[in-house]
Amino acid sequence: MMAQLQKKIYRLFCRVCLISVGLSLAVVLIFRFLPVPFTPLMVIRCTQQLATDKKISLHHKWIPLKKISPHMQLAVICSEDQKFPSHYGFDFPAIKKALENNLAKNRKLRGGSTISQQTAKNVFLWPGRSWLRKGLEVWFTGLIELLWGKERILEVYLNSIEMGNGIYGVEAASRIYFGTSAAKLSRHQSAALAAILPSPLKYSATHPSPYVQNQTRWILGQMKLFGPLKLK
Repeated sequence: MMAQLQKKIYRLFCRVCLISVGLSLAVVLIFRFLPVPFTPLMVIRCTQQLATDKKISLHHKWIPLKKISPHMQLAVICSEDQKFPSHYGFDFPAIKKALENNLAKNRKLRGGSTISQQTAKNVFLWPGRSWLRKGLEVWFTGLIELLWGKERILEVYLNSIEMGNGIYGVEAASRIYFGTSAAKLSRHQSAALAAILPSPLKYSATHPSPYVQNQTRWILGQMKLFGPLKLK
């Protein structure tokens, strides 16, 4: 009796795994070609806004990568993940340094996430630090690296990243912060937007704190050193 029950549980578990894998593959393939209309974080933020302000503020407009300034593309790579063009989703030396830093119980937690990992988290998952979410992030990161390619990953990232209170993607951020389209962002404007990404609800690109000013200068310097952006 017990053996039969164990077999049933095992079969059920296998079915659930197969269905989960199939669904995740299907969703990743769909978003390989179609714009991402919203993300879990957008839903969470809108729910929080309704609970506190009784209204929703959501600014988000999808645009293709070719309509995003090359300066902006280069700025986020220099700021967030300079190995993005060459790695396969994970920057293991950066992950190791982050783990060593966090295990040392330093005051400021350090992240080692690549742009690919951030994109997987933004589009398919929820914020958090649980092992379950991290495991799913690894799975989805591998899928998008395999099925999307670098240009698509960067396109989705730049259209989905949180860039202020109710502001998502560089087109909405460009319009709100600088009154221009993402295609017309200057080198300095791009660096300023990239500088607020670590804490977009705290920092402003148009009223920069000393930290944002310093970070903007650092990003501009990195952009000069990095050279022309070439993606696979």
